[in-house]
Amino acid sequence: MVTQLPLALRWPRRQRFEHFHAGESAVAVAAVQRAATEADAPWVFLAGPAASGKTHLLAAACQEASDGGRRVQYLPLDALRGPAASAIRGSGGCALLALDAVDAICGELEAEHALFDLYNRSRAEGMTLLFAARQPPAQLALALPDLRSRLGACTLAKLHPLGEAQRRHVLRTRARARGIELDDAVMDWLFLHHARDLGTLGALLDDIDRASLAAKRRVTLPFLRELLKRDEPDQADGPG
Repeated sequence: MVTQLPLALRWPRRQRFEHFHAGESAVAVAAVQRAATEADAPWVFLAGPAASGKTHLLAAACQEASDGGRRVQYLPLDALRGPAASAIRGSGGCALLALDAVDAICGELEAEHALFDLYNRSRAEGMTLLFAARQPPAQLALALPDLRSRLGACTLAKLHPLGEAQRRHVLRTRARARGIELDDAVMDWLFLHHARDLGTLGALLDDIDRASLAAKRRVTLPFLRELLKRDEPDQADGPG
């Protein structure tokens, strides 16, 4: 999980600092960016609900640090194929290590001990660590009090999801950059029938763009309903 892969595969192009719409999370973004560019910057613990941009920022930090000549690693603790403790112990030997979804190992005592040891080892070796979870360290269901204490010593950076008006503005701006105009009917339908986080909407916009170009059609509500009809909920199952 920590072998070096081509950057183009590891860090999706959309997951850059310049593509992150901070809203009320500007302080958190600045803390992560500083950790990516300054070797002596404080370690950061990113906390925010699902789809608030935690993985985006960790990937952006890894890319920016790599661009600056620093060796980086990214470890998603919720997507490991083997024991978490082994993957954690195998991490390190780099300048910046980003550990995503720390909450995935809560209650796994062996993994928590491995993370505690990694934390201490990284301090001694001068590495920079970035952490991300849905809750701050004080609210995580960790079995190891010493690990909670260590994580709590990091700079806490809280992420706040964008409001719907902001997400609509971002989606429209991205669409216009592709030459696509999304009218109110299209926007209302997308936000009613599909996940509303920017990551999902951005991927959906990619699909819409490709289909529109292939069909040589404007993005209208009829076109969208035809394209995505398999994903549209049956109206008979709606509130009644």
